[in-house]
This record gives sequence, C-alpha cells and structure tokens, in this order.
Amino acid sequence: MTTLWGISFDGTPISGLIVEFVKTARFFHDRGIRVHLDLGYDIKADKNAFFRPYTDEADLLPEWIQLDRIGAVQGIDGYTPELVTAVLAEVIGRGDDSRLRSVMNSVTATLRDRILDKWTELGISFVLVENGTLPENIIYTRALYQAIEEYGNRHRLGCFVLWRDHDLMWQSEPSSGKYGQFPYPHTPAPVHSPFIHYVALHEEARRRTLEWAPHLRRLSVLPNTFTHRPAEITEHNAGFRAAHGIPEHVPLIARFTRIVPQKRVDRDLHLIAALPGTHLFVAGDPAEHPGEFTRLCELAVRLGVRDRVVFGGRLSPHDAELGRPGYSVRDLLAHAQLVSFLTSYDYESYGNPIGEAIASGVPYLTSRYELYQTVYGDKGFRAPVLDVRRHDLPTQSFVDEVAELIRDETKRAKMAEHNYALGQRHFGEGRAERLLDELFLAPMGEHTRLSVVLPVYNEAANLPAVLDSLYHQHGIDRSAYEVVLVDNNSTDDTVAIAHRFAEAHPELALHVVPEPEQGVSTARRTGMNFASARSKNRGADDRFLLVSADADCRVDPDWLAELLAAMESGKAAIGVCDYYYSPEHFTGRPRLWEAISRTLRCRAVTFALFGGFPDGKGFAVDRDAYDRVGGIEVFYQLQDGKFVNHLSDDWDFGIKVRGSGEEILYAPRSRVEINPRRVDHAIDEVITGRAYGSDGIIVMRDIRVEDPKPARESDLTEAEARQAWEFSIKDFTPKNTILPVLLTPSLLDDDAVIEFFGADLADRLGRRIAELKEEMRVTDFTPIHSYKTPCYRLYFEFADELFACLRAAVGEDIGYPPPLPSCFDDVPPERFAEFVKYYCEDRESGEAHNYFGNGGVF
Repeated sequence: MTTLWGISFDGTPISGLIVEFVKTARFFHDRGIRVHLDLGYDIKADKNAFFRPYTDEADLLPEWIQLDRIGAVQGIDGYTPELVTAVLAEVIGRGDDSRLRSVMNSVTATLRDRILDKWTELGISFVLVENGTLPENIIYTRALYQAIEEYGNRHRLGCFVLWRDHDLMWQSEPSSGKYGQFPYPHTPAPVHSPFIHYVALHEEARRRTLEWAPHLRRLSVLPNTFTHRPAEITEHNAGFRAAHGIPEHVPLIARFTRIVPQKRVDRDLHLIAALPGTHLFVAGDPAEHPGEFTRLCELAVRLGVRDRVVFGGRLSPHDAELGRPGYSVRDLLAHAQLVSFLTSYDYESYGNPIGEAIASGVPYLTSRYELYQTVYGDKGFRAPVLDVRRHDLPTQSFVDEVAELIRDETKRAKMAEHNYALGQRHFGEGRAERLLDELFLAPMGEHTRLSVVLPVYNEAANLPAVLDSLYHQHGIDRSAYEVVLVDNNSTDDTVAIAHRFAEAHPELALHVVPEPEQGVSTARRTGMNFASARSKNRGADDRFLLVSADADCRVDPDWLAELLAAMESGKAAIGVCDYYYSPEHFTGRPRLWEAISRTLRCRAVTFALFGGFPDGKGFAVDRDAYDRVGGIEVFYQLQDGKFVNHLSDDWDFGIKVRGSGEEILYAPRSRVEINPRRVDHAIDEVITGRAYGSDGIIVMRDIRVEDPKPARESDLTEAEARQAWEFSIKDFTPKNTILPVLLTPSLLDDDAVIEFFGADLADRLGRRIAELKEEMRVTDFTPIHSYKTPCYRLYFEFADELFACLRAAVGEDIGYPPPLPSCFDDVPPERFAEFVKYYCEDRESGEAHNYFGNGGVF
C-alpha cells in the first residue's frame, strides 16, 4: 500500500482548504492509498498554533485520515514564529534579506532534510499541497520545493505532487500590501518541475498565475467540487435545533465560517437585527480569534439579537465519513432556510459555503466579493447579492429581498432547484475525478496491451452481458487488456453494476470515468484520451491499442485476440471488426433479414478490399497514430436551436486517420454482434432512411424509452423491403466504394482494386477525383462537409458502373441503382453532371442527405 502526504498551509483543523483536501484525498483512499495530513501548524505564524500538539482535531476528520507532521521541527535552531514574522516583514515586504539570509538558508536546508526523512519513513508516493504559494513562510515553501525535487529524483518518480492554490496573493488581502506588489519579486514563484502539477480554482486564477509565472507548463483548472445530495432532516439530526436552543418553527440562517475579522460575521448580525424572529447559527471556532469573537458577542448585545444568535462552535463537514457522535454542517443545512456568506470583498477566492449550500439544496445570500461573478454569478446561480463596494452593511432593499425569500417557500424551492441543477453541471465530483485520474493515473500493468473503451448511458439492462462477454475472452490473458467504462450521465444502475462487476472480477482491470457532456462522441473521446495518457506510464515499449466497443453489443469470445493478431500482422493504424446480427432474431421476417444480409455481404467485400472505416461497435487504433492526428474530434450540429454532437465521430475519426496517410485493415475474424433494437423499435424510420435524423442532422436517437414500441413481429411488405434496401445501398455505396479512393487515390493502383472496378473505371475515377479537387478547390477531403459532396457527386455520375461492380463481386441480387430523385426528371442528359453538383451541394434543404438515407440504415 502506498501513501499520500497532505500539507495544508492554512494552520487550522477545519477550513475550506481542509474540506477540499478531504474530497481529493478520498480519491486516493478509495484506491487503497494511505492518507496522512499535516495541518500546517508549524508553518503559519499568525494562528497561535506553532508547534502546538494535536488534541481533538482528528474528531473533525474522516477516520481514514492520519494526522501527522514533520518530526522535531521545534528543535530546528532559529525556526520560530518570530523568524517567520520577521521574514514576512523584511524579505517579502521590503525586499531586504541581508539580516536574515544566513538563518533562512540554514533553516531551509534542515527543514528540507526533515521533510525527506518523513517521506522516506512513510514511503510517500503522492503529495498534495494545499495553498502552497501563500508567502507568509517562504522558508517552508523553499524547503518543500527542494524536498520535492530531491525526493522525485531519488525515487525516479513522475508527476507525484498536486499543488493547489486556493488563496492567491493578489486575492488574499491585497490592500494590506504585506505580500508586496506584482510581480512579487521577493516571493518564491511556482517552480516548473516534472514532479509537480499545479491547479487553479478557475480560469481567472489560472490567467493570473500565468501572468505571474509564464514559465509554468503544468497548470490546470480544477474547481472545488461538492457532493450533491439534498440536506434532509433525519433521525440523527432531528434534535439539532433543540440541542442549540433554537425554536422549531422560526426561520434559521446558517453561517459556517472561520470566526476572523475578514469573514465579516458582523454583517450577519446587522441582517438578523433587521429580520425580526429570524435566528442565526454561526458554525466556527471561537478560539481561533478570541478578540473577534468577543467583539461579535458585544455587537449582538448592542443590536438586541444575542438571544437569536447561536455561536455553535466547529461542525464537521464530513457527516457521511465520521461514524461518530456530533453534528455536521449538513445537519445544520437540513434545518436552515438560507445560508449566508456576507464576506469581505478582497478576501475570498472561491466561497466554499456557497457551493456547499448549492449542493445541499439550500438557497444562499452573499456579498459580491471580488470573484463572486467568476465562480458563481456568471454561471447563472441565483441569490440575493449585497454590493459591499457600495454598501458596507445590508441595505433595506437587500433586507427586503432576503425577507421575501424567507417568507416564500415556493420561491426558495425554485431557487434551490435551479442552483442545484447548475451545481451538478459545474461543480460535480466527476470533474475532479477525471482530472485526478489523468494526473495521478491508476497504475497500468506492464503487460497491458489494449484498453477497451465502453461509452455508456443508462445501459443497466445490457451491461452485465456486455461485461461478461468482455471478461470471457479467449486466446488473450486478462492482464493484457482492461476496460474503461465512460459513464455519460446515467440515471439508472449502470455505474453501480460496473462497480459490482469490478469487485467480483478483480483480475480484469475496469475503470469508471465520467463524461458530463452528453453524447457518445464526447464519451468515446474521453475514454480514448484517458487510456492513451495512462498507457504511456506503463513502462513497456511495445505497441499499444485503443479499442472501441458499444455497450449494447456483444463481442465474440475471440474478438480481442483476433483483433490484436490482425493488428500485429499488419502495419495499419486502425483495425476494423466484422459486425453481424443474429439471424435467429429475424425468424419469421425473411424480407427484412434479406435486406440486412445483403448490406452485410456488400460490407464484407468492400471492407476486405479497402479496409473499411471504424464503427464504434468495434475497432482498434494504434495509440501513437491516435495521438498524432489529435484523437477523436467531436463535430457539432444545430438541432432545434441547440448544439448537439454529430453522430459519426467514429467514421470521421477513421477518415482523419486515412487522410493522414495511415492504413486501415479489416479483421473479419474479430466479430461483434449488433443489438437489433434500433431495427426493432425504429423500424418505420429504418424503412424511410430516417433512423438517424433528417435534413442533414445526424444524431443518435435514444430508443430506450420507458415503454418502447414492441418489436415488429410481422415481416416487411415487398414495397417496404425494397424501400429499406434502396436506402441502405444508397447510403452504403458512396461511403464504402467511393470515399476510400477519394481519400487515398493511390488505392486505384492496387491490383485488387483495379480488378474490382475494372481498369477503365479505375482510371476514370482517378481522373474525375482530380478534376473535382481542382473544381471545388478542395485539398483536404477529411472535414465532414468536404467529403460528402464529392462522394455524392461521384455516386450519381458512376452509379450504374458501381452497381455492376457490386453485382459482380457480391451477387446479382444487389440489383441496380435506386431511382433518381424526381428533380432530375427534366434535366437534359448533357447537363446531368452540372445539376448533380447543385443537388449535392444544396446544404439548405438537406435533400441530398435525405436521398442517401442520412447516416445509414443497417
């Protein structure tokens, strides 16, 4: 078992920093990593805790966190709170280190050695630094940087440190000037290091950090995240009000904060004074700043509200983690009507209490602190906001707005519901997990050769069978492959099923990765990127494959072994699987099955000839080729006034790879059984060639409705079967006989391709492709709307000859080209090619897309 060392520069047992540390550390704990935390008492000189032993602090933290600290720090000669204070005043404030340089260097070196000793003793594998650039103790900051470099080099570690800054110098009390002026010449700037990845809380913080330290190359944005679960009155917390002397039916405003002057709790007291009958609960440690606590109590007496204000002491923010007596912040929120955050303008960088309120389903009120708009306001969260740049204390209009919210339960509920939904999108835990998975990647076995990426959305019904088929692969050891399941906002038991499967089958590595943007394209890209990044740290030099699978399809037992063998035997960048339906599913529907099987026969011939194009149901791509072309690209279309993922990310990716000069091969013995539900439950759209949309919009229609139409048991009529076949072959022919040679004209020199087309047709196709490139001024046919038009044009111009080729290679039952669109009835033969151009380039009506079936049928 490896160990995480956490270090907080905040010097307090409970704060926003510690809350975020616990959330992040849980990611490591859940993966079997021990967690140790240094609260930073021996760093901050202004918290009256320097060298103070821990007492009951552990009671506020989850049991799996071991409180710890660097040993014998108090024995370092010269290291005292007085030294830290002097350094802040002389070195940081005035830029003069002449008096303190020698002792600073000596203490830094000793501190570095003590840190190294501790990390070595514990076998540290990861370090999480909270608030690390705050320059109040640059001696410790320098020692920590030195320890990281030496420890990383000594143990040959990669990126093992996450350095998160909550309280940037320009954001924390800038008016005091105690940290100097930008660009802070006397403060240690973040060090670019192969061992450190920095995290800023939002884009504005990232921008300012890079303005100060433009040399940084590893700086990501990771918003503070919150567990979205409405706070509710339970058997455990039902007595919360009675325990604190608060009447059951009075309105309650909650304030959980540090009781220090910068938090401006006095504003809450003035607010309560203007809201008769309303009570205030302040959760914070009165001992942190006794003078401020005394001042607040005296103010409450003067305002006549002392009997309506409860200073409740520290509350744990980790109710689900404790498993011991006591109340938590969430217990307070279960009884509160509102959460208050009337803080200083220039003190806050994030405002965690607002996020906690949003995630708990409780409305909030706030001051407009400097970064409120950046973090919450610009994202559309709703709340009463006091402009403290204009009004130091609550105004009457602000009081009236708060009073109305207290009185109107319906308005409170709507505001909470609105904020809760936005909070899930912007501050859900999935974002943190995804970044942490990328930065501190779960170990990949040295023998792992393939990552199977499985996008899922509400696939609880199909997932057990799919995972079972992936588990029971023949001819390949389970250590050679893993499964990356990408959850795309499932609302059923999909994720729970995946976790249960992983627990029951530990010999097959299964990772669950979230993707909040809805769409199979974004989900597949997230999974591929995740697998690609992790594979580079496995220490093996052999070829690595990223494999796509569909959560509603089943793979054959030899699927992976045959795919790997095919890729190993060739030099292609992509390997495409064979896809089939089970004939038994169509018993009693011979016309439908005949149309399907003809399409599959055509595909087998052209895939063997040209390599085909990848389908999400099953393909493999060489990781290096994937990275070289920039990975999966997500295209967007407008549907009903909203941007939606274009469905064909898999095809478009294959086109991009082939267009880059790489080869695609067909692996016919690597087989995937297609789920027929789209044919069953969308049969009317299948027959009319609209299964994926119309008018040029190609999107995935979710046919997993609560009460789907029953599968059509009767067969197609002859007319329906003919119509379905015509749409299928019209979609198939441009994409599978023309597109390959459009992207790779050199294929027309291949003997097998010449044999398929015939020498004359191959020659004329080559010349016509060159003419279209010149005419259309197109040099790159890989963008989605660049290849469709020339493919459609070539189809119309060569349809009769192309179908003759298919009849010769596949069978006479392929027949002849479907009828032309009626708009060509009056076009003179000598102007046919001219009007084909206009028809295929008409993007306004989408007629060409509709004619060709708009995305496929079978």
